[in-house]
Amino acid sequence: MPFPPAYSLVATDLDGTLLRQDDTVSPRSRAALRLAASAGARHLVVTGRPVPGVRELLAGLGYEGLAVCGQGTQLYDAGARRTVRAVTLDREAADAALGKIEAQVGTVFAAVDQDGADGRTLIEPGYRMPHASLPAQRTRHRGELWAAPVVKVLIRHPELGDAALAAAARAVVGDLATVTHSGPGTVELQPYGVDKGAGIALAAEELGVDLAATIAFGDMPNDLPMFHRCGYGVAMANAHPELRAAADEVTLSNEDDGIAVVLERVFGG
Repeated sequence: MPFPPAYSLVATDLDGTLLRQDDTVSPRSRAALRLAASAGARHLVVTGRPVPGVRELLAGLGYEGLAVCGQGTQLYDAGARRTVRAVTLDREAADAALGKIEAQVGTVFAAVDQDGADGRTLIEPGYRMPHASLPAQRTRHRGELWAAPVVKVLIRHPELGDAALAAAARAVVGDLATVTHSGPGTVELQPYGVDKGAGIALAAEELGVDLAATIAFGDMPNDLPMFHRCGYGVAMANAHPELRAAADEVTLSNEDDGIAVVLERVFGG
């Protein structure tokens, strides 16, 4: 009987990690993931993108496993094309959190990701999407952001950088929300206590695997909770300094097949 692999789960962030800049996965990375699968390890996508923003991308990649989406707020079965679990952010709490943040730093601009497989990304006047390729619908005023349940709020400040805005938000929101820095120009509010770490714990429970036997790959501070839960954390060469400092290993960049380099070593025998 063969011995189980050292890692039974390979958890990968998408943007800046598994995906190249053009939203594709390289042939070498695909081959490395197949190598891990042949050794008995499952692949788990863990992304800040909500289900509507990742559903067709995963289908195009041929991915049919579970995916932790929306910064841990959604657990999505890509093969069945259905959401398994979802947690929404209380809209009154979210509005109150924005008020506290603005009392601290002045006007911020907000957007929301709505709950559901067909949920929309709504942006208030003044908010600029960090990635022009991501679809969004503009509203006339902030009140329209709360028209339907949301999984997270995205905030931007006209002058403060991401780190300063995230720190200021954490200092004042208390238990109204969890604050996450997930990418350039992207500071987010999720339900309190919900992050990628909580999301990957739910996924591991669903899959019946031990997080101690999980190797995780990421590039931004929002991947820190995932690293804290997993047995081994690998930061990309292009990763944020905070994640690089917390990682067990730093590999090559997402453009240079950094994930493949590690998986080939770990599962190649």
